Amino acid sequence: MDVRPLRVPAYRRLWIGNGVSMFGFQLTAVAVPVEMFALTRESFWVGLLGIAGFVPLLIFGLWGGAVADAVDRRKLLLASSVLMWLSTGGLLLQALFRVGSPVLLLGLVAVQTTAFAVSSPARQAIIARLLPTALVPSANTLGYTTSTAGGVLGPLAAGLVFSAGPVEVVLPVAYGVDALLFTVSLWATYRLPSMPPLDDGGSPRRAGLASVVDGFRYLATTPVLLLSFAVDIIAMVLAMPRALFPEVAQERFGGGSAVGWLFSAIAIGSVLGGLTSGWISRVRRQGLALVCAVVGWGLAIAAAGLARQLWLAVLLLAVAGAADLVSAVFRQSMLQVYAPDRLRGRLQGVNITVVAGGPRLGDLRAGSTAAAFGVGVAWVGGGIAAAVLALLLGLLFPALARYRAPQPDDEDAGAGAGDPRPGAAAGQPGAAAG
Repeated sequence: MDVRPLRVPAYRRLWIGNGVSMFGFQLTAVAVPVEMFALTRESFWVGLLGIAGFVPLLIFGLWGGAVADAVDRRKLLLASSVLMWLSTGGLLLQALFRVGSPVLLLGLVAVQTTAFAVSSPARQAIIARLLPTALVPSANTLGYTTSTAGGVLGPLAAGLVFSAGPVEVVLPVAYGVDALLFTVSLWATYRLPSMPPLDDGGSPRRAGLASVVDGFRYLATTPVLLLSFAVDIIAMVLAMPRALFPEVAQERFGGGSAVGWLFSAIAIGSVLGGLTSGWISRVRRQGLALVCAVVGWGLAIAAAGLARQLWLAVLLLAVAGAADLVSAVFRQSMLQVYAPDRLRGRLQGVNITVVAGGPRLGDLRAGSTAAAFGVGVAWVGGGIAAAVLALLLGLLFPALARYRAPQPDDEDAGAGAGDPRPGAAAGQPGAAAG
């Protein structure tokens, strides 16, 4: 792995805080659907958690991106992180007192997702201010790898927790560990340097609807970014099977720790992919690599849905996770480098709506499809559909496949001839297509 970004103290603290807190967050990510399934015995209710998460992401992710471009990003990240910590505390309290309300569970997930939606654009937009452009792909790889390492250990730990006793007894342990470890992320955010908007000589920035519209207007003029969002939506909405994990773990693999293995399998693959990711920063055809990774994700997910042995399902989900790491790093790097700083918060708001909202819509799709046609159709059919549509998108709209990452000499020379992006003549770092 390329660890040069860790030489920058501010990034190193952010990386540590995110990595440690992700372990606890993954405990909650398993505990919430397990609790919902235990309360209702229906995957449909588990799928409704996707709606509880998607609506706040859609509204507050876009608004949070606009705010991130108008205020000090450190202050915004700190305030929204406190709200996220409080919502985790609410999950802990309802588990301790055994309230047993699916509606309350949906409400707490909505509050937690609101805080996540506001904080994420600022968190991602900060990276390009902390590091030189050449280190952004490596920083994203480090971030995804350590986060997914938490995604491995967290669900595995959750599997051990839930195999230790009845669900209602062990739930407070999962939520309590999350609340405790998230304080490390709060510390890391507090130690970040001030990050006010850059003075670009333009008009004062405001966090209103017009600011959000400006971000969409820019996105509409950049087919590369627009298509990168489209392939991610295809991958997550059609091929994310996690809403099916509680039912499959119980009915196909005998329950117990199986649910932990299923929830951690994708993250296992992402970690292994990250540990061998030194090649990623050397790839220039990032758009083509993104399309290939999404096709690989869909096919691996479909194959995992056919597996009747737990080890085989975990292995195939891990292959999907490695493909997901590659697609995530390229998509995030393209967005951070291609967009000017004055728009990064708003575009990260769109990005978090897509990246985090897509799986939640995928939860709803998987749960409702399973209720209507069975788990097999919901899982396998979704993976095949995602692979086919991603391939068609890459063939019908070649702008994404032609995208090439900028090189240091591109940045030194400024925007080259034929660069179609608004503001390219002002020397914004970007990429040449074709």
